[in-house]
Amino acid sequence: MKWIPQEVETYLNAKEYVDTAVIPVYSLAFGEEMKQSAAAFEFISLLTGYLERQFTGRILLFPPFTYLKSDNMENVMSELLKWEDNILQSEFKHIFYITSEMDWRMYENKLGGSLIWLPSLPLGNMSEPQKIEVVESQVKQLLSIFTQKWSNNE
Repeated sequence: MKWIPQEVETYLNAKEYVDTAVIPVYSLAFGEEMKQSAAAFEFISLLTGYLERQFTGRILLFPPFTYLKSDNMENVMSELLKWEDNILQSEFKHIFYITSEMDWRMYENKLGGSLIWLPSLPLGNMSEPQKIEVVESQVKQLLSIFTQKWSNNE
């Protein structure tokens, strides 16, 4: 389910079945890193969209957690932990953070949820069918991570 009114209403009526929050994590960079930042955004957006379709009824895809690449990571981490606290208080059992930002791997152990880091694949020069093929391949790999996490915690 997506973070739109109709699907949030569905979630509210069936939240005993929707136990997983998925949060895309992006940094915004400017100057010379701007194109790389946009490419990471495109990749993670497509990936989480496909993931949401695979697990409709089990996950709620949250709006992206977005921050400036130049921000102090301790402050960014503090803000993300606020999100996490609120999500856990809302009875979600699982939280998955999905990002292409390698920096997050250093903070992974501070998160209560599961961090999934994927290197951003450059989709810019691909045709739409090629993009879909690449993203679907990545989603297939993520399916096992999700199902393993669910089976370990249920």
